[in-house]
Amino acid sequence: MLTKEELLAKAEKPAADAMRLHPFYRGKVQVVPKCIVRDFQDFAIWYTPGVAAPCRDIEAHPEKVWEHTNRGNTIAIVSDGTRVLGLGDIGPEAGLPVMEGKALLFKYLGGVDAVPIVLRTKDPDVLIETVKVLEPSFGGINLEDIAQPKCFRILDTLRAEMAIPVWHDDQQGTATVLLAGLINALKVVGKEMSGIKLAMIGVGAANVATYRLLKASGVDVGGIVACDSRGALHPGRCDVEEQQEAFADKWRICQESNAEGIVGGPPEAMRGADVMIALSKPGPGTINPEWVAGMAKDAIVFPCANPIPEIWPWEAKDAGARIVGTGRSDFPNQLNNSLGFPGIFRGVLDVRATTITDEMAIAAAREIAARAEEHGIHEEYLIPTMDDWEVFPREAVATAMKAQEQGLALLERTPEELYAQAEATIRQARETVQALVTEGLIPEPPEV
Repeated sequence: MLTKEELLAKAEKPAADAMRLHPFYRGKVQVVPKCIVRDFQDFAIWYTPGVAAPCRDIEAHPEKVWEHTNRGNTIAIVSDGTRVLGLGDIGPEAGLPVMEGKALLFKYLGGVDAVPIVLRTKDPDVLIETVKVLEPSFGGINLEDIAQPKCFRILDTLRAEMAIPVWHDDQQGTATVLLAGLINALKVVGKEMSGIKLAMIGVGAANVATYRLLKASGVDVGGIVACDSRGALHPGRCDVEEQQEAFADKWRICQESNAEGIVGGPPEAMRGADVMIALSKPGPGTINPEWVAGMAKDAIVFPCANPIPEIWPWEAKDAGARIVGTGRSDFPNQLNNSLGFPGIFRGVLDVRATTITDEMAIAAAREIAARAEEHGIHEEYLIPTMDDWEVFPREAVATAMKAQEQGLALLERTPEELYAQAEATIRQARETVQALVTEGLIPEPPEV
């Protein structure tokens, strides 16, 4: 059992390693050919003059772009750097390491080729038009680290106006994985989704989407008390009402939730709550142990700010929480988007879905939860870890089948076909990385 000092030192190590290894590799992703090059004569096939034939075929039959190119397995990761992790508006260049890391996870976990694109604009209309003109090159768009409230309009507009899936991972991705964790946490403590009281600390992009998925999954929204930086949301929040055009989702939460009319802030919202989900200011110290102590018996606490949770897990446990999950991989119960987006995109690409719905996200969440339950869930194991590779093809199947059920897929595939395709694609991506390491083409980092 590690001491609190050892746990803190462990928590600080990833940042130190990152500062050492990022400049060593000078980035995390690269472009590697996927076609055979037997000799230089093959370039006559892959480039001129041979390439003119598939170009003419696509001109005559535009849908053939999905057959002749890698568009069907390529997405763009788009950000303006205005809401990067818990760091805030740090700009596009400073956000690029995050987008590269996302691309690495897409490839290694989902077999999806992802291109990081950071834009030097804060204008939502410019961002929207930029993404729209990029559409012919990609099979999907992953929006990332864009500040609210513009992130909501950007997502809604692009989903409505583009023919390929557009997903905001800070909204839909976070909500999907949190839902999966909550499904199993409630099973561990023996409580029902429909009967819980829930405090939400922070009403940004992630918790707004989480609220929406919780509502669709059977949580009584009257038992939810959400707090922004000015306190609990309720119908009397005139400041939100005055900005309801820009913060439509937040105003909806004001009207629907908090049936008891609780006012105040996080301490009042958490008093007697069965569950606390925090996606707010990075800690520690954002959530006080005394507030956790005031929660219901067998409390579930999800402090998920990055890079530091709002309260350290051991502090929450000492205060009486039975289950604690964070967004970090170095603590038990990592509730991180990385368990969701690679498999979900794998699924939508494999059936060429035109969008990603909340129902598809819920299907993915339930499959994530089911995979963990097969291994035996407990207080420190709610959902699979990233090294459980099978969760990703299974999640892909669940997502793709729901897309077909909703009439949003251009291709029809059976569950068996989908699983075989996803498993093979993901396995190839992982084996490619391992082969490059084995051959020394990706060098081992220097010893410290």
